[in-house]
Amino acid sequence: MRIVAIFLCLGLPLGAATFSVRDFGATGNGRTFDTAAIQKALDACRESGGTVEFPAGTYLSQPLTLHAKTTVQLDAGATLQASTNQMDFMKTPGDWLKAKGSDFIPFISGKDLTDVTFTGTGTIDGAGAVWWPEAEKARQIKSGYTLPRPNLIVIERTRNLRVENITLQNSPKFHLVPADCEDVVVTNVTILAPERAANTDAIDPSGRRMLITHCKIDVGDDNIAIKAGKKMPGHDFQSEDITVTDCTFLHGHGMSIGSETTGGVRNVAVKNCTFENTENGIRIKSDTRRGGIVENIFCDGISMKNVNPAITFTCTYQGNSAGDAKPASGARTNAAPPTGNIPVYRNIRISNLTATCPKAAGLIAGLPESCISNVVLENVQISAAKSFLISNAKGVQLKNVSVTVAGGDPLKLENAEVSGLPLPAAKP
Repeated sequence: MRIVAIFLCLGLPLGAATFSVRDFGATGNGRTFDTAAIQKALDACRESGGTVEFPAGTYLSQPLTLHAKTTVQLDAGATLQASTNQMDFMKTPGDWLKAKGSDFIPFISGKDLTDVTFTGTGTIDGAGAVWWPEAEKARQIKSGYTLPRPNLIVIERTRNLRVENITLQNSPKFHLVPADCEDVVVTNVTILAPERAANTDAIDPSGRRMLITHCKIDVGDDNIAIKAGKKMPGHDFQSEDITVTDCTFLHGHGMSIGSETTGGVRNVAVKNCTFENTENGIRIKSDTRRGGIVENIFCDGISMKNVNPAITFTCTYQGNSAGDAKPASGARTNAAPPTGNIPVYRNIRISNLTATCPKAAGLIAGLPESCISNVVLENVQISAAKSFLISNAKGVQLKNVSVTVAGGDPLKLENAEVSGLPLPAAKP
């Protein structure tokens, strides 16, 4: 009965077959392309679903397409390895350095599906080292610029997506993008990329009813970035009811919402997570080109070490993570004029957070015409070199908050309504 229940839970028919990529001709030697064999195995699931199994080995491949009711099982010692030829990821081969984002194909993609699972203890590797140097050159020329590149896994408009136990690493750009998906679970997944690998976000979800839990993430950009870049017909919010719990964030740019919030984000919970050596901690980022409503955000049980800064809520995000805390006030600094997409952040609670920040403690910076409102910080202790700035904000409540800085005022207020201001911390 337990086996029957598992199949029903995954949405697979009883007796769903297992298809080993080896049976379709894959060599797994890491030298010759196994693309055709792997795609044949995936296509075998088109009618009634099934499991595509990768036994131990290294399977070199060009881009692949998934079907509904498919489980991709990477056994211990199995690596699905992306091609290092940039042309393999272009819809029309050409100069990839002059291409647009829409010109690229993800390594693994699927659209309008149900019941898709990635499982096992193996690895999916995006061979990002052949893409990152040019991306970094472009970013050095134009701060904050994202050179177009393919993502590792993009699953769009899919219900019942599960990613568990595997390792995702070295994506050219974003690693896992569940876009406009519903009922998603990402559990016990490790996501890795070098600290300086540009734009290598780990998980960029949008949609509804998502759980990300017990993941270890060490990358070169956002550890998680909840997206809402467009209005969704039939939905007041593009992204809602998302929980992140018991995750470890190492290098990266923290737990983010945005920068695209036009479609709206609500009902996000972040619980019992650890941050170490991340460039940001808890962050909401948008601007007047991509702004929308972000509301009902709850964070609890957060531990941070060597994080800069611990908290960042900014309505003047410039696409440059390191520059988030630079504005001396909440005055608009957008390069483009307002387009009517004014960010609105409200109803945010952060509880039981401890952090050490070698630079700034934090930033809450709204706009004069759109103050960040109804923010509660409770049982928050931050030790930092520089102050926590609160500007263009109202209804901010501090409850048992301690901000200790090396010199100057621990909190700086500009056009801000704040209650519960603590007494200055005693100097050691």
